[in-house]
Amino acid sequence: MSDFLQHECGIAMLRLKKPLQHYIDKYGTAFYGLNKMYLLMEKQHNRGQDGAGLANIKIDVPPGKRYISRIRSVDSRPIQDVFSRIMPRFEGLEKDQLEDAAFLQREKAFTGELFLAHLRYGTYGKNEVENCHPFLRQNNWRTRNLVVAGNFNMTNTDELFDKLVRLGQHPKEQADTVTILERIGHFLDLENQRIFDSLKDEGLENTEISEQIAEQLEIPTILKHAANSLDGGYVMCGLVGHGDAFVMRDPNGIRPAFWFEDDEVVVVASERPVIQTAFNIAADRVQEVSPGHALIIKRNGDVSMPEVKTPGERAACSFERIYFSRGNDKDIYTERKELGRNMVPQILEAVEHDLDNTVTSFIPNTAEVCFFGLIKGLEDYLNQAKISRILGLGENAHPDEVRAILDERARMEKIAIKDAKLRTFITEDAGRDDLVAHVYDIAYGTVRKGEDNLVVIDDSIVRGTTLKKSILRILDRLEPKRIVVASSAPQIRYPDCYGIDMAKMGDFVAFQAAISLLKKRGMEGVIDETYAACKKELELPKEENVNRVKAIYEPFNANELSEEISLLLTPKGMKAEVKIVFQTIEGLHASCPNHTGDWYFTGNFPTPGGNKVVNRAFVYYMEGRNGRAY
Repeated sequence: MSDFLQHECGIAMLRLKKPLQHYIDKYGTAFYGLNKMYLLMEKQHNRGQDGAGLANIKIDVPPGKRYISRIRSVDSRPIQDVFSRIMPRFEGLEKDQLEDAAFLQREKAFTGELFLAHLRYGTYGKNEVENCHPFLRQNNWRTRNLVVAGNFNMTNTDELFDKLVRLGQHPKEQADTVTILERIGHFLDLENQRIFDSLKDEGLENTEISEQIAEQLEIPTILKHAANSLDGGYVMCGLVGHGDAFVMRDPNGIRPAFWFEDDEVVVVASERPVIQTAFNIAADRVQEVSPGHALIIKRNGDVSMPEVKTPGERAACSFERIYFSRGNDKDIYTERKELGRNMVPQILEAVEHDLDNTVTSFIPNTAEVCFFGLIKGLEDYLNQAKISRILGLGENAHPDEVRAILDERARMEKIAIKDAKLRTFITEDAGRDDLVAHVYDIAYGTVRKGEDNLVVIDDSIVRGTTLKKSILRILDRLEPKRIVVASSAPQIRYPDCYGIDMAKMGDFVAFQAAISLLKKRGMEGVIDETYAACKKELELPKEENVNRVKAIYEPFNANELSEEISLLLTPKGMKAEVKIVFQTIEGLHASCPNHTGDWYFTGNFPTPGGNKVVNRAFVYYMEGRNGRAY
């Protein structure tokens, strides 16, 4: 993606099902769990580089011994910082001590059976260690301690905050992480108290009651109550102090979660290939946490996945497939190639079917897999054309004529190379833009000046700022006749409120294009009417909100918007003609059939809160307010 976006965070959970001594005896190390957590975190570093955190719980330790440990970091290399602060604790130990599980668990932190890690992209709140997961809610009763981390954004944080206040709580801030922690914690407290009162009535002593609570605690009941009012995209992970653990996924399956179990471990991560790599297993052994369900791991190691909220229509985030998830997942790799292949009709039209005079490439490097699919699609197109032309030569065709047809290929080159990150210390716009325009180097001589079309494929285009200020100017140095930028994603028209950092209407070049066309065609009334309609919607409960911003786009088809986007993104002084083309919604769904979440393209939000957010985002745009709409 040429426009940098912060997005969904990453989670990793590990439950060692055997005693620690088992891993020492079998694998020769007391750090089996820590080593696996490092792998699970490092292989997901793409999901969050603003901060990292790791928590650990020891399941069976006597009173007076520490059983919950946590480290968080906002260092420039947060994962490495976390582990560099953990491992020195074991320096200086004798060999027999490092092989003694009882000693390690009695004396050293991070030697427990339960691990929970988080990788943070800061879409909300400052980049301070207090904003890093996992969050900890402490209590002197083990079964009331709660560690929470997640990949989530709530559309109704204000509503959840008010509910906590009405319960009599005094939350220290209104961030969704705090409200979620306290909401789950509240129902954890109630469940503890319910069991305590019941057992006290039976005449049990407090020490006996404490152990019975640990056995009887109903995690699904707690989560059902906690999830009742949640509106958003989420995967929430939690550890309870006595050793129960859970992973809860939103009912539309917006945010991803995968898990694997064998006789030694239960592991959860945001991406499937991460688990495959860390545990050397095949893809078909890794399962998804079902939408609306919670993976429950009891302290005795039993695993279940009950429903905690009625599943809705599946709306798994398609941006995960287009860009965010690592491309080494077997399905994502195929889907990204299909995204490229499905761009062939738009590209052929843009170059007027003149492939002999068209060079194809990709920018940035994350679009390389899409590029492979595009080339395959162009080859298929050429092969069909070759068959027709060869048949047209008749039975007495000369071999040279046939060979000339067979030798036709889609022309492809590595046009742009991003080999350095330029830091710009200049604050004046013109000087800074000039430096930004040199972020990429180009391969000179790959394009015939004034003759060739140059096609580059990108993952997606959000704001288009990098295209306008940098990439198009760079490509223009090659002096092509025409530059076609092909986005493998459709036009991004609406904000995301479920985890991706796309919150403001005015940032989207597709929205800018629609507003521009409305003004050019004397249709400013549509803008004012939409503003009034959005304000009226915001007076209603979120469940009754309808997306009124769709009216801004209704007068135009996708091609009209693409043409206006091309004009808006063409820098002054460009020699080449610029065309921007986009994936169709149909092409997106054909490429990613199991990830139908497309609200940023279509405005079809899967939860009521999404409609309220988009209406509020438009109101903020009209009123010149720079805040987030959620």
